[in-house]
Amino acid sequence: MNIALIGASGNIGSKILAEALSRGHSVTAIVRNTDALPTHDRLSARKGDVGDEAGLSALLTGHDAVISSLHFSAFDPDSLLAAIKASGVKRYIAVGGAGSLELKPGLRLVDSEEFPAEWKPEARKGVDYLARLRREQDLDWTFISPSIMIEPGKRTGTFRLGDDTVLFAPDGSSRISQEDYAIALMDELENPAHIRQRFTVGY
Repeated sequence: MNIALIGASGNIGSKILAEALSRGHSVTAIVRNTDALPTHDRLSARKGDVGDEAGLSALLTGHDAVISSLHFSAFDPDSLLAAIKASGVKRYIAVGGAGSLELKPGLRLVDSEEFPAEWKPEARKGVDYLARLRREQDLDWTFISPSIMIEPGKRTGTFRLGDDTVLFAPDGSSRISQEDYAIALMDELENPAHIRQRFTVGY
């Protein structure tokens, strides 16, 4: 595929970039600083501003899919979605957050007492973005939530998928490596199973 990846130099974005290239895809990496990107014969580095709707749309045009790996506070949802739709690309995958997942029916993680206060503003923006996507009928979107903890680690290829509920491992932890998250995301892109849905990935 020919993939446009917004935020390709970030912690998770860089893992998605590496996974996509390892599978033979071509990637246009859209970042603020192209110097932060590696060199690869199937990688095209483009400087872009997610706040420039027309400019972003022009960069996205002609791709098979768009992936965004951005902090929710870094963009306006309506502007980003308008840019994607104006580009003519239908398939869109968003790196989601864990805050919108449920610990139990009716209790989202972000609303729990255990959720760190300093993370709540960003997590609530993620909740809002998922709600906005669920009203979106023009794009074939997918929102992929990690487990509670997502950190650099090993690429194992062994994990579980869930829907709207936090996944816990037998030891009580809720985690996924950035590398395995990238596998789950690219698996979804290559073999769509969650069109206009959110799912989660964890051990």
